[in-house]
Amino acid sequence: MRHKAMLWEAIDNNAVHCYLCSHHCRITEGDYGFCGMRQNIKGELFTYAYGEVIAGHIDPIEKKPLYHFLPGSSAFSIATIGCNFQCPYCQNWTISQKSQKDGGVESARITPEEVVRQARQNNCRSISYTYTEPTIFFEYAYDTAKLAKENGLYNNFVTNGYMTKEAIETIRPYLDAANVDLKSFNDEFYREVCKGSLQPVLDSIQNMKKAGIWVEATTLIIPGQNDSEEELRNIAGFLAKTGNEIPWHISRYHPDYKYTSPGPTPLGTMEKAMTIGKEEGLKYVYLGNVYQEGGDTLCPGCGASLIERDGFSARKSADLTEEGKCRKCGSIIEGIWR
Repeated sequence: MRHKAMLWEAIDNNAVHCYLCSHHCRITEGDYGFCGMRQNIKGELFTYAYGEVIAGHIDPIEKKPLYHFLPGSSAFSIATIGCNFQCPYCQNWTISQKSQKDGGVESARITPEEVVRQARQNNCRSISYTYTEPTIFFEYAYDTAKLAKENGLYNNFVTNGYMTKEAIETIRPYLDAANVDLKSFNDEFYREVCKGSLQPVLDSIQNMKKAGIWVEATTLIIPGQNDSEEELRNIAGFLAKTGNEIPWHISRYHPDYKYTSPGPTPLGTMEKAMTIGKEEGLKYVYLGNVYQEGGDTLCPGCGASLIERDGFSARKSADLTEEGKCRKCGSIIEGIWR
């Protein structure tokens, strides 16, 4: 079912310019944008993603991962098909790499009202727009997020960050937090591997932070692709310059989709990245997809363990106040805690 799209303008010869994401597609009549989910019909832009839910689950917020945003809470997580990247190692490729242009898939039609009702019924603190790229189902996310706010719920995006400044400004009043994939600090990697570019992602991280949205970042470290010391320092340095309180999640790669090699990221590389993050001035660096130390939140002032994590479960220490302050030394632990 199609729905009128947001963030576009008519241009010459019945074509449209979509400025929802940084591809800035110019779409002629009858054609689709890069995402395969937005189509020009008689000079107007429509989306096929509205309410067409392909995945809906109750997740721990730590799964996103968001570690400084309502830790220990549940998020009602939704997605539609589609993406504006074509990453060949995507772990959710069976849904992210499908589109209306290619025939779509069977989905469940769920209204924003029903999403909010189910979130509240299941005692979720937030709604997470995740699994695939939320920019693709932006209109649906926007209406759902607005209704969620009216009902006392928080909203968060798990995103590749390839939306425009206009998109961020539009969703800003209703979006509380975002985890942004910073996949590399090499534009060639983005162009050749993801079919995008680096600068718009950097801009999104900075624009979200300026807009007052709580930002965390994730980098999946792929051996031989983005694991050099120079690149890791560039990523950590950029985040620290943007805001040294931004949590950096270093995630372990494993072969998937079209990437059948190399093998999983060596633990030594993960540990090296963690050390680099701290050397570059980041207060909070976490290891993901590994079962070892590296997931606890430590006070940057005195080193006290304030949140202990085991997998996706989190246990807050009595030394962390409801306002996010360390009782031992008084340091403020940045985030959204209640």
